[in-house]
Amino acid sequence: MSVPALFLDRDGVLNRERGEHTWRLSDFEVLPDVPAALQLAQAAGLLLVVITNQSGIGLGLYGHQDVKEVHGYLRSMLAQHGVALADMLYCPHHPSKGRCLCRKPGSLLLERAIARHDIDVTRSFMIGDRERDVEAAMGAGVQGILVQHNAPLLPILEKQVLKA
Repeated sequence: MSVPALFLDRDGVLNRERGEHTWRLSDFEVLPDVPAALQLAQAAGLLLVVITNQSGIGLGLYGHQDVKEVHGYLRSMLAQHGVALADMLYCPHHPSKGRCLCRKPGSLLLERAIARHDIDVTRSFMIGDRERDVEAAMGAGVQGILVQHNAPLLPILEKQVLKA
C-alpha cells in the first residue's frame, strides 16, 4: 500500500542557508523548529525524504564522505527527537561539468524515492526554498511548496501540508 511522503530540500529548509556550500559539521546548523515540525509530519503518517543538490562534490570542494558525515549527524540529531528519515538522496553533480538527470530541477531523485518506498505522489509534498525544488516536485507529480530560505517549518506544515 503506497504511503504519502514529505520531500524536503536540505539547505535553507532543514538547516541554515549560509549563501555558500555547507559540508562541514561546524557550519551545519539545523533550524530551530525542524525537529518539532518533522515529529508532527511523521505523526501524521508522512514518510520523510530529503532531496538535495550537493554540487560542491562536482566542483571538488568536498567529497561524498563529507556529505555522509553531515547527513549522519542530521539523522542522529533527529532520532533524538523520535524522527526517522526514510531516505536522503543527493546529486553530486555541478551544472558546469555537464547535464545530469538527478540535479534538481530534474525529478530523478524524487522518482527514485517514490519507487523505492512505494510513495503515493497524489498525497505527497515537497518543501523547498528554490524554484528548482518546486519544478522537481512537479516533474514527479508531487505538490511543491516554495518557502523563503531559513523560514520556520512548523507554520508551513500546519497551513499547507497538514491542513486536512
